[in-house]
Amino acid sequence: MERGPAPSLLPILRSRQQGELLALLLGDPELEASLTGLAALVSVPVSSVHREIDRAESAGLVTSRKIGNTRLVRANTGSPYYRGLADVLVKAFGPPRVLAAVLAPIDNIDAAHIYGSWAAHLLGNEADRPVGDIDVLVLGSPDRDELYAAAATAEQRLGRPVQATVRPTDWISTGTGNFHATVAQRPLVEIDLRTARTETGPRSR
Repeated sequence: MERGPAPSLLPILRSRQQGELLALLLGDPELEASLTGLAALVSVPVSSVHREIDRAESAGLVTSRKIGNTRLVRANTGSPYYRGLADVLVKAFGPPRVLAAVLAPIDNIDAAHIYGSWAAHLLGNEADRPVGDIDVLVLGSPDRDELYAAAATAEQRLGRPVQATVRPTDWISTGTGNFHATVAQRPLVEIDLRTARTETGPRSR
């Protein structure tokens, strides 16, 4: 995993990718994934994931087992660091996955994105204002009560207010006005609803 600059969301870490990888595993203790599966989920090379998992296992943060030639990795919930570190990592790097889990069951959501200060910091814009709310753009026509209940659930996990804004499915390409201009010019982080909608029960990848 390439070092690069320390992530402004949590600058004690080596890289954004390290934060996303550890948040993925520690934030979901039921997830057991192969190195290839982890690489796909965090969009980095398998060789980089291999190095980071070796470091994490040496520190007792994760455990692994072999089935044939496949190495399966999961969080080490017995680590004295597990609970506190999982909480910090999910709050810093977990919004896309947490939001995907709560939004996926809602009908008539065609796409969703995080925008605003959290998205800017994730993508390296350290000059942006400190992260406050998690701003979510929901495209489609969901039931508003279901949406706001989902946002409240996400708030409990993320420790920050979640502000959901609903617009038509084609709003990014066809919208107008000051809000559209602001969103279109700033970083957007996609919430992967498709993957979340295929995940049920304890998972292996």
